[in-house]
Amino acid sequence: MRQPSLREHERLDDLMKSGRHIIQNTQEFCFSLDAVLLAHFPRVHPRDRVLELGTGTGVIPLLLADDAARIDAVELSPVMADLARRNVIMNELEEKIFVREGDYRAIRELYPAESFHLVLANPPYRPVRQGQANKIAGVARARHEFTATLEDVVTAAQYALRFGGHFAMVHLPERLGEIAVALHAHQMELKRLRMVQPKADKAPNMMLLEAVKGAAAGGLKVLPPLIVHEADGSYTKEIYDIYGMEIDT
Repeated sequence: MRQPSLREHERLDDLMKSGRHIIQNTQEFCFSLDAVLLAHFPRVHPRDRVLELGTGTGVIPLLLADDAARIDAVELSPVMADLARRNVIMNELEEKIFVREGDYRAIRELYPAESFHLVLANPPYRPVRQGQANKIAGVARARHEFTATLEDVVTAAQYALRFGGHFAMVHLPERLGEIAVALHAHQMELKRLRMVQPKADKAPNMMLLEAVKGAAAGGLKVLPPLIVHEADGSYTKEIYDIYGMEIDT
C-alpha cells in the first residue's frame, strides 16, 4: 500500500481485507454495512468482468479486487470519483480497478452493451415524494432517488450485463414487489434473496438480492436471514466473519 496523503475532513479506515485501507471524507457520504454485505453476497469468479453502479468511495471494488478479473466503477459525484481513484492508487490496484466519473443513466455513453458478467448496485433506497425535496439535506440525500431511480438502476444493469449475467443489489424489503416487477420488465429474474435483520427478533430492514439476465421466471432461492446483532448489541459471528474480525472472548 502506498502512503496516503489525507486532506481536510478525511480519515483512513482499515478494510480488514488483504491489507487494504480506504480514505473517507467525513463531510461526504461514508460507506456502511450495506456496502460490505453487498460485496460479500454474489459469487464472483476469477474471469469475471464486474461493474459497480455508483461506487462512492470505491469500497466494493476494493473488497472484490482479489476475486474478479477486472472491476469498473461509475460515480456521478466528481468529489467521490476522485476519492475512489485515490483509494485505488493508494492500494496499488490501478491494473484491476477502473473508476469512471459519469452518470449511469447514460450508460450507453460509457460502456458497450453486454460487457459485464456481474453488475452491483447499492442505489438510493427511497423515492422522493412530492414536497419532500426541500426537507432532505446533507448525506441523507444520498439515500433518496434524487439522481437515479430504481428504473434507472435496473435499466443500466440490463444494458451492461451479458446474457446469463448476474445483477446483485442491496435495497429495502418494503420495495421488493416493485423491484421484482422492474427486473422482470428488463429481462431479469430474481434467483437469490436474503433478508437482513438488525436482531433475531426484529423485522428485516435490508435485503440482498441477485437476478439473472435472460433467466426463466421462478426458481427463487430464499436464504436464511442474516442477523446483524446479538441480543446484547454485539455483532453476530457471521458479521464478524464478513468484516474479517475476530470475536473478543
